[in-house]
Amino acid sequence: MLILALESSAKAASCALCEEELLVAQSYQNSALTHSVTLLPMVEDMLKNCGRGLEEVELVAVAKGPGSFTGLRIGVAEAKGLAWALGLPCAGCSTLESMAWSLAHLEGRELCCCMDARRDQVYAARFRVEGGVPARLCPDDAVSLDQLCGQVQKNSAGKEQIVVGDGWQLCYNEFQRRGIPCQAAPPALRYPSAWGVARCALELARQGRLVTAAELAPDYHRLSQAERERLAAQAREGGR
Repeated sequence: MLILALESSAKAASCALCEEELLVAQSYQNSALTHSVTLLPMVEDMLKNCGRGLEEVELVAVAKGPGSFTGLRIGVAEAKGLAWALGLPCAGCSTLESMAWSLAHLEGRELCCCMDARRDQVYAARFRVEGGVPARLCPDDAVSLDQLCGQVQKNSAGKEQIVVGDGWQLCYNEFQRRGIPCQAAPPALRYPSAWGVARCALELARQGRLVTAAELAPDYHRLSQAERERLAAQAREGGR
């Protein structure tokens, strides 16, 4: 199965072409340009450079969240457009689980995947590598650092946490302060990548959990600022 994967959930954008678990090509860019400007040209150049065409792709995968609201909308919209045009199924992949796949060689280790969610929160999920597969220990969620530390202290039995994601420094510092054993993932594996999305998508395909382009949607895990402000305004109006 030839998988085209898109990752635009944070500051960097990437795309990858994978034949099952084999990485055929990947393009990564961390610049000041918006993902709406960079992502599709990256896909076009990557396919051209490795001599493959869109007509060969069998599955379109994308990081559907959590992450930057704008970045997720761009990635999901582009994945939907490609899948609709090509008549292909889609894999909407957890950004956090996709990051865990980059560390799936660390058998028996516990992974703490985290992204800075602002507002004194992180998006986080924890995994244990079992048989080369990241097994979930908790669902993706937006939590405070205090809540995350409490979950780790309660459920990890003192096992060292490998911290990965753009929120790694926040979590690492807080884990260190509280005496939770931890280490940061290597820099090259620390941030989201389209290869991780493709590997996560392959697992979804094997489990029969693919969706249509119409069904594909971002998963933000919390309300946007505009939605929070609208609800607050409605509450004020209702209290009058």
